[in-house]
Amino acid sequence: MSAARRPSTTGLRRFLDLQQQRDWMEGKTIVADADERSESLELRFKYAARFEKLLRRPQAQEVLEILRRYGRDCIPIPRRTERLYWSVSCLPSTPGKALVRVNASWMELFSLHPDGEGVRALFVTQLSDFTTDHSLDQGEVDEAFLERCVVTPEDISYFFPRGEDMFGIKVRGFSSIGKFLAASRALRAIRAFNLTHMNRGRNAYQASHCYSLADHMLSDEGR
Repeated sequence: MSAARRPSTTGLRRFLDLQQQRDWMEGKTIVADADERSESLELRFKYAARFEKLLRRPQAQEVLEILRRYGRDCIPIPRRTERLYWSVSCLPSTPGKALVRVNASWMELFSLHPDGEGVRALFVTQLSDFTTDHSLDQGEVDEAFLERCVVTPEDISYFFPRGEDMFGIKVRGFSSIGKFLAASRALRAIRAFNLTHMNRGRNAYQASHCYSLADHMLSDEGR
Protein backbone atom coordinates (compact mmCIF):
# COMPACT_ATOMS: atom_id res chain seq x y z
CA MET A 1 0.00 0.00 0.00
CA SER A 2 1.24 3.44 -0.81
CA ALA A 3 1.42 6.08 1.89
CA ALA A 4 -1.52 8.45 2.08
CA ARG A 5 -0.86 11.65 0.17
CA ARG A 6 -0.77 14.78 2.25
CA PRO A 7 -3.06 17.55 1.04
CA SER A 8 -1.16 20.17 -0.92
CA THR A 9 -0.72 23.60 0.63
CA THR A 10 -2.28 26.35 -1.43
CA GLY A 11 -2.34 30.12 -1.37
CA LEU A 12 -0.39 32.13 1.15
CA ARG A 13 -0.20 29.15 3.49
CA ARG A 14 2.83 28.15 1.41
CA PHE A 15 4.65 31.12 2.95
CA LEU A 16 2.76 32.22 6.08
CA ASP A 17 0.83 30.10 8.55
CA LEU A 18 -2.63 31.23 9.60
CA GLN A 19 -1.41 32.88 12.79
CA GLN A 20 1.16 34.92 10.88
CA GLN A 21 -1.53 35.98 8.42
CA ARG A 22 -3.87 36.94 11.25
CA ASP A 23 -1.16 38.96 13.01
CA TRP A 24 -0.35 40.81 9.78
CA MET A 25 -4.04 41.51 9.18
CA GLU A 26 -4.34 42.97 12.69
CA GLY A 27 -1.20 45.07 12.26
CA LYS A 28 0.61 43.20 15.02
CA THR A 29 3.61 42.15 12.94
CA ILE A 30 5.55 42.92 9.78
CA VAL A 31 6.13 39.69 7.88
CA ALA A 32 9.49 39.17 6.16
CA ASP A 33 9.33 39.40 2.37
CA ALA A 34 11.73 38.18 -0.29
CA ASP A 35 14.68 40.39 -1.23
CA GLU A 36 14.49 39.61 -4.94
CA ARG A 37 11.60 39.55 -7.42
CA SER A 38 11.01 37.07 -10.21
CA GLU A 39 10.32 38.70 -13.54
CA SER A 40 9.01 38.04 -17.02
CA LEU A 41 10.80 40.29 -19.53
CA GLU A 42 8.11 39.45 -22.06
CA LEU A 43 5.41 40.95 -19.84
CA ARG A 44 7.58 43.93 -18.91
CA PHE A 45 7.97 44.89 -22.55
CA LYS A 46 4.38 43.99 -23.44
CA TYR A 47 2.90 46.67 -21.17
CA ALA A 48 5.69 49.26 -21.35
CA ALA A 49 3.80 51.39 -23.88
CA ARG A 50 0.65 51.42 -21.71
CA PHE A 51 2.72 52.53 -18.74
CA GLU A 52 4.23 55.38 -20.75
CA LYS A 53 0.71 56.38 -21.81
CA LEU A 54 -0.39 56.39 -18.15
CA LEU A 55 2.54 58.66 -17.25
CA ARG A 56 1.16 61.27 -19.64
CA ARG A 57 -2.14 61.38 -17.76
CA PRO A 58 -2.64 64.28 -15.30
CA GLN A 59 -3.32 61.76 -12.49
CA ALA A 60 -0.08 59.81 -13.00
CA GLN A 61 1.85 60.89 -9.91
CA GLU A 62 -1.15 60.48 -7.62
CA VAL A 63 -1.76 57.00 -9.06
CA LEU A 64 1.83 55.95 -8.44
CA GLU A 65 1.83 57.30 -4.88
CA ILE A 66 -1.43 55.56 -3.98
CA LEU A 67 -0.23 52.30 -5.54
CA ARG A 68 3.00 52.50 -3.54
CA ARG A 69 1.01 52.83 -0.37
CA TYR A 70 -1.41 50.06 -1.33
CA GLY A 71 1.47 47.68 -2.10
CA ARG A 72 3.16 48.52 1.19
CA ASP A 73 0.10 48.31 3.46
CA CYS A 74 -2.49 46.08 1.82
CA ILE A 75 -0.68 43.10 0.26
CA PRO A 76 1.25 40.59 2.42
CA ILE A 77 4.75 39.64 1.23
CA PRO A 78 4.14 41.37 -2.12
CA ARG A 79 7.56 40.57 -3.62
CA ARG A 80 7.29 36.86 -2.91
CA THR A 81 3.73 36.66 -4.26
CA GLU A 82 4.03 39.08 -7.21
CA ARG A 83 2.11 38.05 -10.32
CA LEU A 84 1.48 34.49 -9.08
CA TYR A 85 -0.89 35.56 -6.28
CA TRP A 86 -1.66 39.17 -7.17
CA SER A 87 -1.18 41.40 -10.18
CA VAL A 88 -1.63 45.00 -11.26
CA SER A 89 -2.93 45.99 -14.69
CA CYS A 90 -2.21 49.27 -16.47
CA LEU A 91 -5.05 50.92 -18.41
CA PRO A 92 -6.94 47.59 -18.58
CA SER A 93 -9.30 47.11 -21.50
CA THR A 94 -12.09 45.74 -19.30
CA PRO A 95 -15.18 47.95 -18.73
CA GLY A 96 -14.89 50.85 -16.33
CA LYS A 97 -12.01 52.84 -17.87
CA ALA A 98 -9.74 52.13 -14.93
CA LEU A 99 -6.27 53.63 -14.85
CA VAL A 100 -4.94 50.68 -12.84
CA ARG A 101 -6.48 47.56 -11.30
CA VAL A 102 -5.16 45.11 -8.69
CA ASN A 103 -6.43 41.51 -8.82
CA ALA A 104 -5.99 38.25 -6.94
CA SER A 105 -7.37 34.82 -7.81
CA TRP A 106 -10.47 35.68 -9.92
CA MET A 107 -11.29 38.85 -7.96
CA GLU A 108 -10.74 42.57 -8.45
CA LEU A 109 -9.36 43.96 -5.19
CA PHE A 110 -8.77 47.61 -5.95
CA SER A 111 -8.79 50.04 -8.84
CA LEU A 112 -8.16 53.71 -9.57
CA HIS A 113 -10.23 55.70 -12.05
CA PRO A 114 -9.99 59.23 -13.43
CA ASP A 115 -12.15 61.85 -11.74
CA GLY A 116 -11.59 64.99 -13.75
CA GLU A 117 -7.86 65.54 -13.37
CA GLY A 118 -7.93 63.71 -10.04
CA VAL A 119 -8.55 60.11 -9.04
CA ARG A 120 -11.31 57.97 -7.61
CA ALA A 121 -10.63 54.64 -5.89
CA LEU A 122 -12.75 51.52 -5.79
CA PHE A 123 -12.18 49.10 -2.93
CA VAL A 124 -13.89 45.69 -2.94
CA THR A 125 -14.35 44.31 0.57
CA GLN A 126 -16.66 42.23 2.75
CA LEU A 127 -19.98 43.78 3.75
CA SER A 128 -19.78 42.33 7.27
CA ASP A 129 -16.68 44.43 8.00
CA PHE A 130 -18.64 47.63 7.40
CA THR A 131 -21.98 47.01 9.12
CA THR A 132 -22.72 48.22 12.63
CA ASP A 133 -23.37 44.68 13.86
CA HIS A 134 -20.97 42.79 11.52
CA SER A 135 -23.99 41.19 9.84
CA LEU A 136 -24.81 40.82 6.14
CA ASP A 137 -27.75 43.21 6.47
CA GLN A 138 -27.38 45.89 3.79
CA GLY A 139 -29.48 48.21 5.93
CA GLU A 140 -26.86 48.18 8.69
CA VAL A 141 -23.99 49.80 6.80
CA ASP A 142 -22.01 51.95 9.26
CA GLU A 143 -22.30 55.16 7.28
CA ALA A 144 -21.06 57.31 10.15
CA PHE A 145 -17.80 55.34 10.26
CA LEU A 146 -17.35 55.54 6.48
CA GLU A 147 -17.80 59.31 6.54
CA ARG A 148 -15.15 59.64 9.27
CA CYS A 149 -12.69 57.84 7.01
CA VAL A 150 -12.59 60.63 4.39
CA VAL A 151 -12.03 64.37 4.26
CA THR A 152 -15.65 65.24 3.50
CA PRO A 153 -18.72 62.95 3.49
CA GLU A 154 -19.26 63.66 -0.21
CA ASP A 155 -15.99 61.88 -0.98
CA ILE A 156 -17.33 58.41 -0.18
CA SER A 157 -20.13 56.23 -1.52
CA TYR A 158 -20.84 52.53 -1.66
CA PHE A 159 -22.68 49.83 -3.57
CA PHE A 160 -23.42 46.12 -3.27
CA PRO A 161 -21.74 43.89 -5.85
CA ARG A 162 -23.15 40.48 -6.61
CA GLY A 163 -22.27 38.09 -3.82
CA GLU A 164 -23.53 37.46 -0.31
CA ASP A 165 -20.80 39.22 1.66
CA MET A 166 -19.58 41.77 -0.89
CA PHE A 167 -19.25 45.51 -0.47
CA GLY A 168 -17.89 48.10 -2.88
CA ILE A 169 -16.55 51.42 -1.61
CA LYS A 170 -15.80 54.41 -3.83
CA VAL A 171 -13.51 57.12 -2.48
CA ARG A 172 -12.93 60.35 -4.37
CA GLY A 173 -9.77 62.41 -4.21
CA PHE A 174 -6.12 61.82 -3.31
CA SER A 175 -6.44 63.13 0.25
CA SER A 176 -9.55 61.11 1.07
CA ILE A 177 -8.06 57.93 -0.40
CA GLY A 178 -5.02 58.42 1.83
CA LYS A 179 -7.19 59.01 4.89
CA PHE A 180 -9.27 55.92 4.14
CA LEU A 181 -6.15 53.76 3.91
CA ALA A 182 -4.96 55.19 7.23
CA ALA A 183 -8.13 54.21 9.10
CA SER A 184 -7.23 51.09 11.08
CA ARG A 185 -10.64 49.42 10.76
CA ALA A 186 -10.79 50.06 7.01
CA LEU A 187 -7.23 48.82 6.53
CA ARG A 188 -7.96 45.65 8.48
CA ALA A 189 -11.00 45.02 6.27
CA ILE A 190 -8.97 45.52 3.10
CA ARG A 191 -6.29 43.15 4.37
CA ALA A 192 -8.85 40.52 5.35
CA PHE A 193 -10.46 40.58 1.91
CA ASN A 194 -7.09 40.42 0.16
CA LEU A 195 -5.94 37.50 2.30
CA THR A 196 -9.14 35.59 1.51
CA HIS A 197 -8.64 35.82 -2.22
CA MET A 198 -4.87 35.36 -2.28
CA ASN A 199 -5.44 32.16 -0.28
CA ARG A 200 -7.75 30.79 -2.96
CA GLY A 201 -4.82 29.90 -5.18
CA ARG A 202 -2.98 31.19 -8.18
CA ASN A 203 -3.89 34.53 -9.71
CA ALA A 204 -5.97 34.25 -12.90
CA TYR A 205 -4.69 37.59 -14.22
CA GLN A 206 -0.97 36.83 -14.40
CA ALA A 207 -0.81 37.60 -18.11
CA SER A 208 -1.92 41.22 -17.56
CA HIS A 209 0.66 42.06 -14.88
CA CYS A 210 2.45 45.36 -15.52
CA TYR A 211 5.94 45.20 -14.05
CA SER A 212 6.50 48.94 -14.50
CA LEU A 213 3.57 49.65 -12.18
CA ALA A 214 4.69 46.93 -9.79
CA ASP A 215 8.10 48.64 -9.60
CA HIS A 216 6.37 51.57 -7.93
CA MET A 217 4.18 49.39 -5.72
CA LEU A 218 7.24 47.57 -4.42
CA SER A 219 9.52 50.57 -4.18
CA ASP A 220 11.35 51.05 -0.90
CA GLU A 221 10.70 54.79 -1.15
CA GLY A 222 8.55 55.95 1.73
CA ARG A 223 8.68 52.59 3.54
